[in-house]
Amino acid sequence: MGKHYGMELIIFIGLQAVGKSTFYRTHYAAPYEHISMDLLQHNKNPRKRQMLLIEAALQAQKSVVVDNTNPTVEDRLPLIQLGHQYGAKIVGYYFDSNARQSIERNKQREGKAKVPDVAIYVTAKKMVRPSYTEGFDMLYDVSIDENGTFVVREWAEKNIIPPQ
Repeated sequence: MGKHYGMELIIFIGLQAVGKSTFYRTHYAAPYEHISMDLLQHNKNPRKRQMLLIEAALQAQKSVVVDNTNPTVEDRLPLIQLGHQYGAKIVGYYFDSNARQSIERNKQREGKAKVPDVAIYVTAKKMVRPSYTEGFDMLYDVSIDENGTFVVREWAEKNIIPPQ
């Protein structure tokens, strides 16, 4: 199929309560399809359902944002492979945070948005920084400054030149 980059598969990587959904709303909303396991909580097999939704969007030539923690290489691999299958540009955003910051932000959440602290610790323990070797076309580092503004920087990966 080859890369034609008419569409993008954007993969968010970061702890819970780090600002991923807010970043989506402020940077990507329409026409990007928003796929989040948070929205699939009542589904019997949310991971499988997520893959079906991503595939359906890519088949329809729509760009997709996968708004989940995606902490490990194993979590990201099927997403990257699916995106490559449809010729999408694979873009990763790594949300820089530590468990303490996420737990503080999580306290401000209400209802179902709030996750147990232990979930944040479990994700933090599994978190592996993304790498171009996984198959990303572009990677970015996202942090939040003291004013609460998102700061996006190009990924600095030692000794690896991003594919052109």
